[in-house]
Amino acid sequence: MRHLDDLSHDELAVLVREYLLAGQLMDRAGMPHLISAYGRDEMADIAIDEWMGASPIYSMRMQRLLDFAAGDVSTIFKGMQFDIGAPPEFMDFRYKVIDPHHGEFWLDHCGALMDVEPMGDDYVTAMCHAIEDPTFDATAIATNRRAQVRPIHRPPRVPADRHPHCHWTVVIDDSHPELPLPEPMSHVERTLLAGIELPPLGAGAGDAELADGWNDYRAPVDPDLQTEQFSTAALRALAEEICVQQHLLVTSFCFAIERRHGTEDAVSVVERQFTGIAGLTSERLRAALGLGSDPADGPVTASLDEVATVLELHPAFRPRAYVDWRVRLADDGGALTVELGDCPALHEQGFETWISRLADGHDGGLVTAVQGVTPFGRVQRTGPRSWSVTLVDEPATEPSEVALTRFSTGADFTFVATPVTLAARRATTSS
Repeated sequence: MRHLDDLSHDELAVLVREYLLAGQLMDRAGMPHLISAYGRDEMADIAIDEWMGASPIYSMRMQRLLDFAAGDVSTIFKGMQFDIGAPPEFMDFRYKVIDPHHGEFWLDHCGALMDVEPMGDDYVTAMCHAIEDPTFDATAIATNRRAQVRPIHRPPRVPADRHPHCHWTVVIDDSHPELPLPEPMSHVERTLLAGIELPPLGAGAGDAELADGWNDYRAPVDPDLQTEQFSTAALRALAEEICVQQHLLVTSFCFAIERRHGTEDAVSVVERQFTGIAGLTSERLRAALGLGSDPADGPVTASLDEVATVLELHPAFRPRAYVDWRVRLADDGGALTVELGDCPALHEQGFETWISRLADGHDGGLVTAVQGVTPFGRVQRTGPRSWSVTLVDEPATEPSEVALTRFSTGADFTFVATPVTLAARRATTSS
């Protein structure tokens, strides 16, 4: 089994990208259940509260981690480059800083639009107008209360193949009204998660792991930023912080449903969301790390050691400061033992999380997390917070929650940014 500390610099760079995309695909796992239960307009209202409740909190956390809090347009753009709402390439944001108070961004490719456009203009308008207007501002005012994000153009696209997909301005001006922090944020920031302290960047790292890239983002905004530009130590810290983003968004999502439709509806939707995204994330992590057999040869086979690696690195069960998650191979090699220890994720007051639901006996997310590595994996609960994972001869059928999440174009999305392309870009720039 491999741990986060065992991954190379380039493997960590890949992992950070996968974590960011997994955070985006969480909504693809959850929103269809809202549409089915409440309709498009109610889904949009819940999504607004979900993102407004979480994004200002994690935006400020990322500014502190990478030391780029300057209150200007560059700060906003840097935060967006490490936001699960804008995973690189899948959401190909491009940035132009005009001066500290003015800038523009546009999307050369919007994976979210590709997912929604086939559903019709009403759904496109819900996402690109109703949801984005307040949530873009909520993200921006985490940097400056007088920041405004406004469209130059946005979908529905006219003509149908218009590029870029959308184009926005960002302006900070003393004449703008000072916007208050979003009301949903006031609830989410009360969680233990919002205040969780992760080990400082570089804690326990060797000199070489601090010297192979950036340890902050104080440099000017790089529109072509790639995760490989950061040090090994910084990438480890980024991976853990992105996992915090995901848990904050889940918490905000659950609360947004609960305040409108009650606890029973909220936990039902969140459990189905967890089941859907956990399986797809495991599948992508397995592929990204080169584990298991070739899917082209039939149902993927993998060793228990490979299953353990994915469970150890799965963002749903990180960071360790929040989720005490222990995976080990039995002495005889015939099973994995998985245990959930006492941890902050189990002590949130008034908030349900993926982890609290798992502890309460709802194993769907863990089952699909295992079967996303190999459908031959089986999970059996062995105690209040312990499970055994074994391999059997017959593959399991993919749960409907995973199949539903797979409708997103992100399920099969292939990143093209690699250390090779990064080196080529640097060589071109230097010459």
